[in-house]
Amino acid sequence: MESNGCASSGLPHRAALVLARGGSKGIPLKNIKNLAGVPLIGWVLRAALDSGVFDSVWVSTDHDEIERVAKVWGAKVHRRGPEVSNDSSSSLETIQEFIRQRPEVDIVCHFQATSPCLHPHHIREALQMITEQGCDYVFSVVRRHQFRWGEVHEKGQNPTALNIDVAHRPRRQDWPGELYENGSFYFSKRKALENGLKQLGKIAYYEMLAEHSVDIDVDIDWPVAEQRVLRFGYFGREEKAAVRLFLCKVSGCLTNGRIYTSVSGEDLVAINARDVAGIQMLQREDIQVILISSVNEPLSRGLLEKVAQQVGCGLRIGEQQKGLEVEELMREKELRWDEVAFMGSEAEDVDILSQVGLNGVPCDAPVADLIAAKYTCQRPAGHGAIREFAEYILMMKKKCTSQVHLDHIDRAHF
Repeated sequence: MESNGCASSGLPHRAALVLARGGSKGIPLKNIKNLAGVPLIGWVLRAALDSGVFDSVWVSTDHDEIERVAKVWGAKVHRRGPEVSNDSSSSLETIQEFIRQRPEVDIVCHFQATSPCLHPHHIREALQMITEQGCDYVFSVVRRHQFRWGEVHEKGQNPTALNIDVAHRPRRQDWPGELYENGSFYFSKRKALENGLKQLGKIAYYEMLAEHSVDIDVDIDWPVAEQRVLRFGYFGREEKAAVRLFLCKVSGCLTNGRIYTSVSGEDLVAINARDVAGIQMLQREDIQVILISSVNEPLSRGLLEKVAQQVGCGLRIGEQQKGLEVEELMREKELRWDEVAFMGSEAEDVDILSQVGLNGVPCDAPVADLIAAKYTCQRPAGHGAIREFAEYILMMKKKCTSQVHLDHIDRAHF
């Protein structure tokens, strides 16, 4: 991914900034922990980059691994100083350090990495409130229908209702609810930040729906957030194209790379029944599956053909540059890159992984450190990784072919 530069002479420089400190008392390196196959920070960076409204997209961090992941996902990196890298450092202090070193920045759009259901249209609409409506400070909120009570500090004291009349408790559909910060983003002009947000002019909030207001604070939220992001997250510009072909490497994806040799000298490999079932799931949905290998593959041609026969799909053994052969295959089948899904595992697969509409890697794949895969499986090669990625492909196909409003919560009946 690359930032879409939109600066031109006379226009304010708009910078996206994600604060991602290495230390976390709740979840170690939470900002780059995989959520639904993607590093947590990747969800926010993908939305920011695809919004197309920023002159620069930054991650402020003090950690080498976070820096590596940020660069892989297309962001620039600001190495914060030690004085704003401790547990007591505030977000405001960290942002002020950033703008002191970036005099060209006029508007800072601060995103929290812990909000993975952010979409590009949220960003574009909120930024317009500053660039076109004259706001100095804009923050994101969510509407909640929760009745609040005051805390009791003395024994025998009755709690006090803060936002309801107990005798006339309203029905949900008759009460507009209240607005709460959801922590997704805070946009501000430079001057307001330099003044420590003490002299704000025009302030506005941007309301987001509940399904997009996911904030990960503690580990117990992780499985819940994963289900939410799979349904309501932003998966990139390619999500509108339905996959028609799935290409999968044999060694390192379908098999775990181990080769067993019998007494008679025959080579043997193991195939997971869950992976075979995953391939069959795709085929039932009219997605063609082809196994691919190279002439340098340690498995013999005869064994590769037997594996393909056992799995029930096609086989291509390449003899030239793999990317060129895939292009020839696509021309043969009249396919575009965004209609192809690919699972690879090695450095030689990076070229294809970076071009297809959907890519995936097993969790133990060496290539996981070289490319930001759309989906990093929780399972290793040969142990159900293909089944897991197949389910992801089918989920994305469903999102592409179903009407958008069916995936949204009806606020009046939720």
